[in-house]
Amino acid sequence: MRKTTQVTTATTETASCIFCRIVRKEAPASIIYEDDKVIAFLDIRPLNEGHTLIIPKTHYETVYDIPEDQLSRIYKIVKRLAIVVKDATKADGITIIQQNGHAAGQEVFHLHVHIVPRYEGQTLPHFRDIPNASREQLEQAAKRIKQRLKS
Repeated sequence: MRKTTQVTTATTETASCIFCRIVRKEAPASIIYEDDKVIAFLDIRPLNEGHTLIIPKTHYETVYDIPEDQLSRIYKIVKRLAIVVKDATKADGITIIQQNGHAAGQEVFHLHVHIVPRYEGQTLPHFRDIPNASREQLEQAAKRIKQRLKS
């Protein structure tokens, strides 16, 4: 597990992190929710109006690093804010995105969850457009995942 650092202490790891700077009120943000552990603000590069980011106030790079109880708390807020953002933006739906690592598209290495309002007619690949994996490929992947789950 990676070392974690409280954002109240500006270490090398968190001093340059834009999200840690937002938590410390050293960088501007349009904050829509805040409590003692979590903060939510509008994305500076929104996919749509209302695109919201939810982050823990403590610096964790990815989902692999954060304790489960803290991740659970974040997702309770994600649900609450998804409902509110959908209503506020009159969106037809909501996409929730959470990326881990450069290969997955993570650009800011502070755990964050995106709430993206979506509207009919907008395109993202549909599951039906992705080719099926073979049963053998699926079973091999399932076996590896189950083994990790047990440990």
